[in-house]
Amino acid sequence: MPAFSPNDPAFLENPFPFYEMGRAFSPLQIGPPGLWSVFGYDDCSAILKDNATWSSFGRRPEQDVEVAPSMLSSDPPVHTRLRGLVSQAFTPRMVEQLEPRIRVLASELLDEAAAAGATVDLIDALAYPLPVIMIAEILGVPAEDRARFRYWSDEIVSQLGSGIDGQGGRQLDPGMLTEVGEYFGRMVEERRANPRADLITGLAAAEHEGSKLSFPELMQMLVLLLVAGNETTTNLIGNAVQEFIAYPEQLTLLRERPELLPSAIEEVMRHSSPVQATVRVATRDAEVAGKTIPAGDSAVVWLAAANRDPAVFADPAGFDITRNPNRHIGFGMGIHFCLGAPLARLEARIALETFLARSASFARTDQELLPRVPTFIMRGVRRLPLRVEWREPAAVWSTSRGMT
Repeated sequence: MPAFSPNDPAFLENPFPFYEMGRAFSPLQIGPPGLWSVFGYDDCSAILKDNATWSSFGRRPEQDVEVAPSMLSSDPPVHTRLRGLVSQAFTPRMVEQLEPRIRVLASELLDEAAAAGATVDLIDALAYPLPVIMIAEILGVPAEDRARFRYWSDEIVSQLGSGIDGQGGRQLDPGMLTEVGEYFGRMVEERRANPRADLITGLAAAEHEGSKLSFPELMQMLVLLLVAGNETTTNLIGNAVQEFIAYPEQLTLLRERPELLPSAIEEVMRHSSPVQATVRVATRDAEVAGKTIPAGDSAVVWLAAANRDPAVFADPAGFDITRNPNRHIGFGMGIHFCLGAPLARLEARIALETFLARSASFARTDQELLPRVPTFIMRGVRRLPLRVEWREPAAVWSTSRGMT
């Protein structure tokens, strides 16, 4: 049985040879007993679309554990109910209304970065604060608590996929979980007494087909929004800038044709997927590419491997901002397609528009390996030190008007 160390730093830095090998033999039973890996685009897509055969609930059927359901790890009808209660806040129309605020915030953040000098950590300056401030404002979290948000989010992300290699796993600090629960609990009670125009108020009062969120469900939802509302977009922005540095000819093309930025973002989602994998559990014996995966076994669905499948994508290892069509599954597929995808796309587009407008050029300050998000579930870096030649704020760059 091959060694399986998906959270090893070397794997996190370059998982792509593993994906290439995996596609040739998919599905593979690697790691502890009962764990499979699926790599091909068609097989991954089929699993994600078949929620009757492939459960998102993070346990085997025989493990009778009572936990509050999370939208991310639940199946219909529970998932349908939970998604219905929160989806109204993330419709394309609701997200579009956030654009002016996102633009102001991106400009303010980069004004601060430019004032500090030619060297900037783009994660700390833009990629992290932009989405976390936005999700905090959407939820109704005070500005002074954003640092706590970052700590909680980093801790939760660090244990995603922990223990899947059979080597045990990193457990969350019970004290931190208590702190998160107490914090949100106080906010929910306050909103019930004094409603505001924010998502916490909306979730506390929302009904879907006559059903409200229980308190444990509400806590799960707020924790999910805390993490999903910032981590994916942070990684998307950071990965995009790394791709522009690695493929300078594509950056030149993008500066010449700024209308390609939405397409470039989709290519980043494919080529350097912020979410690399997800996990499903077989509810019954299931055939995948001629092999039977028994009921109760788990499958790691490698989205990032599917996104480089040569059967679907021409020159899959190449980075091409003009790629069309681009049928990546970086945001998932099926009933669990990322609810926040419109917001992530908008935030990334405005962040990158603003950064490209303010930077005449940018490059890495050194060639040291960057500290990565410590889980195979996600791909991103914790730091991205750059040397930037800043432009004056008056220069405006947009996907419709170019540089003016």
